Amino acid sequence: MFFLRLTVGIGFNVALFAIPLFLPAGTLHWWRGWVLVASVLIGTVGAVVGLASGHRALLEERLKPPVQKGQPLADKILLLSLLTTFLGLLVFTSLDANRLHWLRRPGTLASSLGLVLCAAGWCCAYLGLRENAFAVSVVRHQQERNQVVVDTGPYSIVRHPLYAGGLLLVVGIPLWLESYPGSLAAVAVITTLVLRIVFEGGFLRRELNGYDAYAERVRYRLVPFLW
Repeated sequence: MFFLRLTVGIGFNVALFAIPLFLPAGTLHWWRGWVLVASVLIGTVGAVVGLASGHRALLEERLKPPVQKGQPLADKILLLSLLTTFLGLLVFTSLDANRLHWLRRPGTLASSLGLVLCAAGWCCAYLGLRENAFAVSVVRHQQERNQVVVDTGPYSIVRHPLYAGGLLLVVGIPLWLESYPGSLAAVAVITTLVLRIVFEGGFLRRELNGYDAYAERVRYRLVPFLW
């Protein structure tokens, strides 16, 4: 049953990218879109394989829905807002790249950089998941799992490496898909991401023993030497 749910979860994750990209495009003849979807599939399967042996409990948690018992109302709103703005980014980028063409397309160097940023984002998120068995998709105090502060690996550099990976992803996607207006639309996703980081940081300071001291040691939340 677990592996069936895992397979469905992988399919859902890929569909989460593919549908908002190809439906607004009105065509399947979009090689950049297919490269992105293939990258998502490879990255997702690779992460699951890498985590399956020693992090099954984490995978079980991340298969749960985005609204859960014990999750603060503010996080329910922020998480759903984050999903909405991200899906909106994919839809808008697809529309601009295939139909609107509001600005000139990024050159080969800029668009290739976008794909590199996407790959780096996946790697950053995977390293965060591998290091932190408590990196679930919702903000809550996991008392039943004896949650503790993790300060090793990427968590010794920034407090939110998964969000750092997400930041690279939302910046990279519009560039790879050749849409500068999409890059501007990414600001909405990044703003929501920052709001959730602020809320999550405050929640963990209140609820998780040792997080205050960790936040003093690791000063940067998202981007080293910046914030």
